[in-house]
Amino acid sequence: MSMFCRQCEQAAKGTGCEVVGVCGKNPEVAALLDLMMYGLKGLAIYADKARELDVRNTVADMFLIEGLFTTVTNVDFDPVQLAGKLRKCYDLKEQVKAMYETAYREKNGAAAPAIADGPAAWVIADNLEGLVAQGQAQGVKSQHSDPDILSAIEIIIYGLKGMAAYAEHAIILGKTDEEVFAFFHKALAATTDGSKGLMDLVGIAMECGKLNIKVMEMLNTGHVEHYGHPVPTKVQLGTRKNKGILVSGHDLRMLEELLKQTEGKGIDIYTHGEMLPAHGYPGLKKYSHLYGNFGGAWQDQAKEFPNFPGAIIFNTNCIQRPADSYKDRLFTWGEVGWPGAKHLTGWKFDEVINKALECPDLPDAPGQEILTGFGHNAVLGVADKVIEAVKAGAVKHFFLIGGCDGAKSGRNYYTEFAEKVPKDCVILTLACGKYRFNKLEFGDIGGIPRLLDVGQCNDAYSAVQIASALAGAFNCGLNDLPLSFILSWYEQKAHVILLSLLYLGVKNIKLGPALPAYLSPNVLQFLVDNFNIGQIGTVDADLKASLGQ
Repeated sequence: MSMFCRQCEQAAKGTGCEVVGVCGKNPEVAALLDLMMYGLKGLAIYADKARELDVRNTVADMFLIEGLFTTVTNVDFDPVQLAGKLRKCYDLKEQVKAMYETAYREKNGAAAPAIADGPAAWVIADNLEGLVAQGQAQGVKSQHSDPDILSAIEIIIYGLKGMAAYAEHAIILGKTDEEVFAFFHKALAATTDGSKGLMDLVGIAMECGKLNIKVMEMLNTGHVEHYGHPVPTKVQLGTRKNKGILVSGHDLRMLEELLKQTEGKGIDIYTHGEMLPAHGYPGLKKYSHLYGNFGGAWQDQAKEFPNFPGAIIFNTNCIQRPADSYKDRLFTWGEVGWPGAKHLTGWKFDEVINKALECPDLPDAPGQEILTGFGHNAVLGVADKVIEAVKAGAVKHFFLIGGCDGAKSGRNYYTEFAEKVPKDCVILTLACGKYRFNKLEFGDIGGIPRLLDVGQCNDAYSAVQIASALAGAFNCGLNDLPLSFILSWYEQKAHVILLSLLYLGVKNIKLGPALPAYLSPNVLQFLVDNFNIGQIGTVDADLKASLGQ
């Protein structure tokens, strides 16, 4: 059985995974995920048509986002779990189809035009083998024969996947928006519309970047309303003698519920990967048993998790094949899935808590402390100090060095770049790319730390707010600021943030380690011509270019 996937930075040979995914998914899982995208397109087609008649299905709106999130890299590897989601996708598609057809008949006095083929006409297979066969027939390359249009379609789809991840976190915090739901339907349906030309699809991709800013704002608002604005906070990287639970992922609401349920039980909660910024939120740091951060970026979990003797839970993507040494104490939650791992649903975490209580204590081994919590509110609270430092020449340049980390060679570039940034420059960072250098000592400039951890990948919203405030203070555009974007990417959440930056007109972005395999030569040239986007080169050359030397 073969496969083809090129949605992440680590696409095999720079073109695509054809035997097994670098992420770990096998051809069976790849086919089921391709079928999920096919089914979601059918659901989107009918949801889009129904919205034109002012008919909505809230459950379908939510599921479309959940389904897209499921297909993000390193989320769900469980065929049985995926089969259940595919059945729900099909049933909801049929429900929305019936709602649309009823509304059309009531409005027009005639039956709605039939859709005889394509994803809207999909009829689900009745067993796992049949689902896999259906998925194999609906792979990436089946979407269009023209390489440029196929590239634009993939850009839209991967943008929607990334935005769906942020939207689901926002929804969990009670933040929804009709414009966002409508765009998901419209944009996904448009990828099946043969009348759309290349520039039509480019326009939709830019609109995806625009809507993602709104989604990240919704998520930021949800975080702040629930937990307050992040504040600069020292985070312990060592451990203390107690029972422990390690939380990996992005979802703060899940972490909050776990903190509530473990209070007073002799269990310390540790963050991992993108959960590190949780320590900066007053509403979370008030729990004294939110003790520290264990390990580094997602790709190191296989060598780090065997050294964590407690229970481990993933609440979003970034899971890798677990080793036998810790698989029996690993749990998944939300859209995450791994065959054989215990999957939790809802908001009760008794099973992971009981497992933690059965496990040995962590060692008493205090370690280094690092700073997080420099969201836009914290930075803008000292904006006058920053502006004066720039005017006085104490701060010459800002570098945003961040994004997704990964295991592929070439990512030491970001460590070297951060180390070589001149001492009169400030580094903003976010997402797990910061693990390449966030344990290094950078000092400060007049009391302003030279390394400011803005937060998770979705906190690119905060970085944009900081940049916009600086542009306003200096009465200039974003591209006129002494600010350079040096970005690493791995999966679709980073992809949609890039679309947001392009929508804002940000130019001269350096991206790496490799450029996306799904960019056709002509589409790449369009990005170069309009945004001067480029692949990272050597540190010295890129640093000189950023500083205008």
